[in-house]
Amino acid sequence: MPLYRAEAVVLRTHKLGEADRIITLLTRSQGLVRAVAKGVRRTTSRWGSRLEPFTHVDLQLAEGRNLDTITQAETLTPFQARLGLDYDRYTAGTAMLETAERLIAEERQPSPQQFLLLVGGLRALTNDDPDELRAPGQILDSFLLRSLAVAGYAPSFEGCARCDEPGPHRWFNPAAGGILCAGCRLPGSANPAPETVAVLGALLAGDWSVVTASEARHLREATGLVAAYLQWHLERGLRSLAYVER
Repeated sequence: MPLYRAEAVVLRTHKLGEADRIITLLTRSQGLVRAVAKGVRRTTSRWGSRLEPFTHVDLQLAEGRNLDTITQAETLTPFQARLGLDYDRYTAGTAMLETAERLIAEERQPSPQQFLLLVGGLRALTNDDPDELRAPGQILDSFLLRSLAVAGYAPSFEGCARCDEPGPHRWFNPAAGGILCAGCRLPGSANPAPETVAVLGALLAGDWSVVTASEARHLREATGLVAAYLQWHLERGLRSLAYVER
């Protein structure tokens, strides 16, 4: 069986037989890959802990007919060790993993941008630098908007999503792709505060000076609109999002 190497983040695991696991991975070069890790559930396994969700790993895999087989695993960043100690960070990270898997519809469809976004999001969640400390919910919202943009669902928060008329505009509709002008407004559109629209644009652009200076009520409203936009484009909500403190 031909061998190949892959930098990856472990998204989830499933038991297989008495001692094995199926590992779902987001790899940098191969996209979504499902592979078997043999013997990792045995107490004598030397590298089972390296294949837990959130772990950023360097792998060697053997190609298989249905599933590849992991033959080597080296930890690059043990994100799970930090996330497991904080409920808010852990649940936000779980939502990131589920989003990454859901947005890549086909296995082995390379998406290096999604991979880098996920690694960057997990790194931000585990960063304890006082100068860069951010709320887990805000990091998650920024990650969700950016991941949707990379997947081809970039929202518009400045010009009208339908006619491109320059803003500012006050109407938001997930089905239409973001902010709408008064002439393009659709029934059922939300009417967020101007400050909330500014927060949404800052989350998408990564302008944290705007986000951190915003009032809590505008951050909460932005979170609700991000969740609605995500649910529309995924066609159903994230199961893990229900456990995130908002």
